[in-house]
Amino acid sequence: MEAMEQWKDQLEQLKSQLEPWKNQLEQWLHQAIEYLNQIPPTQLYAAVAVLLISTLLLLSFRFFKCTKSNTIVLTGLSGSGKTVLFYQLRDGSSHQGTVTSMEPNEGTFVLNSESNKGKTKPVHLVDVPGHSRLQPKLDEFLPQAAGIVFVVDALEFLPNCRLASEYLYDILTKASVVKKKIPVLICCNKTDKVTAHTKEFIRKQMEKEIDKLRVSRSAISAADISNDFDLGVPGEAFAFSQCRNKVTVTEASGLTGEVAQVEQFIRELVKP
Repeated sequence: MEAMEQWKDQLEQLKSQLEPWKNQLEQWLHQAIEYLNQIPPTQLYAAVAVLLISTLLLLSFRFFKCTKSNTIVLTGLSGSGKTVLFYQLRDGSSHQGTVTSMEPNEGTFVLNSESNKGKTKPVHLVDVPGHSRLQPKLDEFLPQAAGIVFVVDALEFLPNCRLASEYLYDILTKASVVKKKIPVLICCNKTDKVTAHTKEFIRKQMEKEIDKLRVSRSAISAADISNDFDLGVPGEAFAFSQCRNKVTVTEASGLTGEVAQVEQFIRELVKP
């Protein structure tokens, strides 16, 4: 009983201590109501509308900032080894060599090399066919791409250098790529072969071809140019370092599973 009486006394003391705060809050509330009553309804409604819109914009910004894309697009000329690379990244298999795709291959999965590492963010990988008639399908996937892997056949590079450079030029000048500064990895595939060209040779040759394309296409009347942006610096030889988005070059082999640099590129853009 004595403990109960002490508890009641402490409660009464607490109530007496909080009483001034209660009175102060009631006074502030009364003043706030009086102030609001003095504001014309139209101004009050406008203020509430501004507050609501600002809150919605802030929430939307935070939502879109947190939902980063996990889509990586594989593209390049037909026969460059994109589909083999796709399967190698997905399940560590080459699926018995080169497969010519006529429809996009896509899937959302954890990279094969990370399959035993516990909780890892899946990657949405899209393999876009390289046939010239099917290349326009690329435009369907670029808006949501976090990165682009442009696959080049390092073994048969020279006969296809101009076509590959034209295709890459078109990608690097697309508004959907330039405005979002989508990183591009030029993947020199099939470098396990002795006669394959090195990534430095391929980079230099493609820069030269794109430099020629810059000159020839700038000579066309503006009405006939389909590219959204120009490349390079006027008066200077073209280099990938001049692009608005980051362009890097690496070597790989889809057949032998040497894809570590490609996986690193993907994981820099799609965080685990």
